[in-house]
Amino acid sequence: MKNNLLLTAMLLTGSAVLAQGTVDDYNRAYELREKYNASHVFYSNVSPRWVEGSANFWYVRNTPEGAEYVKVDAEKQKRTALFNQKKFSEALYEQTGRDINPMKLPLQRCSVTAGMDTLRFAFDGKLWCFDIRRNKLTAEGTVPAPRPQRHWMEVDDEKGGNPVTSPDGKYTAFIKNDNIYVRENATGKEKQLSQDGTLSNYYSSYIYWSPDSKHVAACRIRPVEKRYVYYVESSPADQLQPKLHKQEYAKPGDELTFKVPCIFGVEDGKRLIPSTALFSHQYELSAPMWNKDGKGITFEYNERGHKVYRVLEMSAADGKVRPLIEEKEEKYVNYPRIFRHYMSDGKHIIWSSERDNYNHLYMYDRTTGRPTHQITKGEWYVRGVQYVDEANQQIYFSANGMNKNEDPYLIHYYRIGFDGKGLTALTPEEGMHSAWYSSDYKYLVDVYSKVDQAPVAVLRDAHDGKIIMPLEKADISRLTANGWKAPEVFTAKGRDGKTDMWGVIYRPSNFDPAKKYPVIEYIYSGPGDQYVPKTFSSYNWWMTSLAELGFIVVQVDGMTTSFRSKEFEEVCYKNLKDAGLPDHIAWIKAAAQKYPYMDIDRVGIFGCSAGGQESTGAVLFHPEFYKAAYSACGCHDNRMDKIWWNELWMGYPIDESYKACSNVENAHLLTRPLMLVVGEMDDNVDPASTMQVVNALIKANKDFELVVIPGAHHTMGEDFGEHKRYDFFVRNLLGVTPPAWNKVKTGK
Repeated sequence: MKNNLLLTAMLLTGSAVLAQGTVDDYNRAYELREKYNASHVFYSNVSPRWVEGSANFWYVRNTPEGAEYVKVDAEKQKRTALFNQKKFSEALYEQTGRDINPMKLPLQRCSVTAGMDTLRFAFDGKLWCFDIRRNKLTAEGTVPAPRPQRHWMEVDDEKGGNPVTSPDGKYTAFIKNDNIYVRENATGKEKQLSQDGTLSNYYSSYIYWSPDSKHVAACRIRPVEKRYVYYVESSPADQLQPKLHKQEYAKPGDELTFKVPCIFGVEDGKRLIPSTALFSHQYELSAPMWNKDGKGITFEYNERGHKVYRVLEMSAADGKVRPLIEEKEEKYVNYPRIFRHYMSDGKHIIWSSERDNYNHLYMYDRTTGRPTHQITKGEWYVRGVQYVDEANQQIYFSANGMNKNEDPYLIHYYRIGFDGKGLTALTPEEGMHSAWYSSDYKYLVDVYSKVDQAPVAVLRDAHDGKIIMPLEKADISRLTANGWKAPEVFTAKGRDGKTDMWGVIYRPSNFDPAKKYPVIEYIYSGPGDQYVPKTFSSYNWWMTSLAELGFIVVQVDGMTTSFRSKEFEEVCYKNLKDAGLPDHIAWIKAAAQKYPYMDIDRVGIFGCSAGGQESTGAVLFHPEFYKAAYSACGCHDNRMDKIWWNELWMGYPIDESYKACSNVENAHLLTRPLMLVVGEMDDNVDPASTMQVVNALIKANKDFELVVIPGAHHTMGEDFGEHKRYDFFVRNLLGVTPPAWNKVKTGK
């Protein structure tokens, strides 16, 4: 009641507030899509393509005149044209009759030969070859139709593998009647190796030969009944009547396939079917991989519940299984982060682990199954390994958090010895870096930027990081002439009063510090990643135009997000409803203390997917702070969502924590305006997740808004939903009636 009275008083007395959310604001918001378009930024977006086996690379320069294709000789530090674009355009016209501006060539699937003398590309549905030296263009057939892609939620039944020839060429292994057979290629004689394969416990068609051709390995698979999600496509483009679709979709708690790796002797017929004691409770078992010496296979075991992860070795002599590496955690092993490199000497493994609260690299001895030493260490986070140089015993990797005087999420590139010595920063400048290495790792192209710093591209020596040659520095003069201003990076303490939280603040182009602005938070807190933008972007689709309506729009990474530390992320465990919101609230309050024009009595929030769950959760669990929420395609109940995401963060077996975090179970708490949005064909989050919240709200006699978008998949709402989001916040935070849609120039 107090907040409603406050809002009314503001509307009556604050003419500045009344000037927000007008048709002019809407028109200007939509105009920013063009005014701040990336086409107004030049000499940016460098994406080099190294030519294999050479010191040459090429990339496309986006100049004010158009796209220039250039090549760079790293050894000579020389940049020249990749080909004569005028003559290329003329050759294209002769072949196709298409008169195309040489600076606007719509080429796809480009590749350049090692000699830098031939360009292959796709254009207008055909494949082409351009002789750069002779300026001759030749057609090479049509672009092949894309292969059918298995949906990412589908589990491979492993029945579609082809027969596999032995390394010595004498045998071919294959599946028949659910069992493994080998055929002697010279005589055609077949031999059955396995005897116990059945329809409900069959052998995988992915068969692996030992290096000496004496054994084959494959998994025996016990399948389970699959769960499907069903969709009604209400308005298909090709017919009047609706269509029914279904999608394989395993959910938390579902039974999973069980695999047993087995080894068979080809000549002696010996069968080795191991004890499953060390991999008995499977979430996932990797395909077997033969050791270099052919004496056994290695495979990885991810235990259901993700508290145990093992690298296991099975002997080809007696079938015994032993652990090489074992990760155990009280909450979860962050298995998607694991890097592994099996050394060619067959004696060592480089392995990554969060066991010391940060993600670091360890050297393991395969014989003892124990780490010999920790390669990287410190209060920082290894983000990826680009290359393991065994010959020189060097590791090229990326990391964040090493530089204590900058944003801890900024990624830099490094080199370090196997012994953990000689750590070398290859990209020292402050910024978010992306690196492309030459095939011999002698050079790297480094592109870096920040949200408030335009991209810079340089060529570096990959040994010491020294800049060999500047490549590009983005020109944003046209962008700034259009009124663009960078968002502000803002830091404040989180819920614990001591840990810095990093976020960004977007203001309208006509920002006036004398006005009061409601605050809108865009949320996606994962977990599983870090989400606040760190690189330069001229236009943020979710935030820029929304701010233009008369809001301050923010985004912040709080606890539950990744790459700060294991402890920082694990706040999410069995607690996804937390969503880092206590940190976000503390951060927004700190920002408002510094900037009094931020009105934290009027704070809204929106998000999609996990952000849809989190934004609804914000008004359910923190209604004292968040006054309105727009929630798209939310995974509102973790029992309804995909298995891999939810069992990792919420645990297994399913327990009361799932209910405690459910927006369905807590829908009765709603006291704030809520708009729910869902695509009827969402193949990422089951649309029923949203509809069950709707059902619970109806039963609880709650007022809310629902937007269902026909034919849409996983979406924030598409253009229609975006306009609805604008109106929702204008109405509920500004207290203004949004302008009629036919008065708004959306550009559509």
